[in-house]
Formats: sequence, structure tokens, C-alpha cells
Amino acid sequence: MDLYITGAGVSSESGIPTFRGSDGFWTIGSKNYTSQDMATRRMYKECPDEFLLWYYKRFVKYRNAKPNKVHKYLANKYLMTQNIDGLDYKAGNKKYISIHGNLNKITLYHNQNERVDINNAPWEDIECECPDLDNTLKLKNTLLDYFKISKKTLTPEKMISLKPFVLLFDEFYTNNYGLAKAEEWMDNAKRFIFLGTSFSVNITAMALDKAIKKRVAIDVIDPEPINLNLPNVKYHKMTALEYINNLSAGS
Repeated sequence: MDLYITGAGVSSESGIPTFRGSDGFWTIGSKNYTSQDMATRRMYKECPDEFLLWYYKRFVKYRNAKPNKVHKYLANKYLMTQNIDGLDYKAGNKKYISIHGNLNKITLYHNQNERVDINNAPWEDIECECPDLDNTLKLKNTLLDYFKISKKTLTPEKMISLKPFVLLFDEFYTNNYGLAKAEEWMDNAKRFIFLGTSFSVNITAMALDKAIKKRVAIDVIDPEPINLNLPNVKYHKMTALEYINNLSAGS
């Protein structure tokens, strides 16, 4: 089987900025913290109001984005994505692995090795109650209410409070995020295709290591690909969309 591993580059055509570009999520923090500070379990535990406000403003506005041609091409493929935008599901892929979570979902706040249910996020209700993104105080209070966090203690409670279903910088992969399924797919893959990813996150390192040990074909699609210094890698210096267009033209 061919296994596709995708990153933020595949969603740029849908209007979602890449994480490390000039307009990327990881270049934009809050007034007092960097994005690497904000997107952590520690920040959620210590300053849940700041965490939820940052998350809501940075990510939730893209919840209505539409899938592009790349997502539609991947709709019937074995796909493991780092993206939390949910566009692969919207494109029709019902079996893909969203290894970093989904911005449209929430879970109970839990110990990381516990299994929990994954439910729909209340973003529409929050937006209706507080449509003004500049009304910081009201938006923070609204978020705390919906995520069941006390305004007095500002301390999330395990198995009571809610948390966005997203893997944070200081968290580890678990079966809530499909780790066992991802490992099975990597074990069975005969070819690894990396689309729009910079190899800067753990799951791509895991997949690359698996591909090297299996000595199978590796394709890297990126306008400026990182040289992996491996003999079985084919580089495609283009965007994910250009790659898909080339495949379509050749079929």
C-alpha cells in the first residue's frame, strides 16, 4: 500500500496558512507569550483563559474552510495527516488518521494515556453568544463556561473540564489520536509519500525511520525539499497542488 503523510502545505490552497511561513501559526503568539508557549498542555492547565482565547482566535476561524483538489485526490487513499483542519473528512476520506487531532472536536480533559470520547466542539454556540472577537473579557468568560472551567480557580478539572482535541507541543501520541492504526499502516506501507511537510514533527520522523528500515520508496513533494541524504528518495520540487495536477495530466 502507498501511505500518504501530509502537512500544512496541502491546505494552503484552502486559505489556511502554513505553520512556519511568514503568516504561519507558529510565528504568531499572543501579547505576552510565543505560540510555542501557548500551544502547550502547561498553558492550558495554568492559564486556560489565555490558552482558549488564543486557540479560538488562531484556529477556529478556519473551521469553515473548504477542501481543495489535493484533499479530494487523497479522499480514497491511505492518509495520515498532521493537519487539524478536518478538510480530509470534508473531502470524503472517512478512514484517514488525524494524528494531531481535529479543530472541530473536543474531549474531556484527561490523563494522556486514558481513552476518552471525541465530541463536536461548540464553536457555533460560542460565536453566537460572543460574536465580537475584540471583546476579550466576554469571549474569555464564554469560553470558560463552555469548557467547564471555574472562573474563580481558573483550573481545569480532569474528566470534568473540556479540552480542544488537538495534540499540543508537550503531549505525546496516544490511541485517542490513532497511534496504533498509524503504526499498523506504517508497518504495511510499501511506499511513503510526504506531501507539504517539513519533517519537523515527530510523526514524520517516525514514518521516515520506518521507511528507511523497510527500504521502501520515499517520495517528497515540497517546493524546497529538505535533502534527506538517502538513496531511495525521489524529490518533487513543487507544491502539493502542482504534484496532483501533474499526476492528473499524466493519467
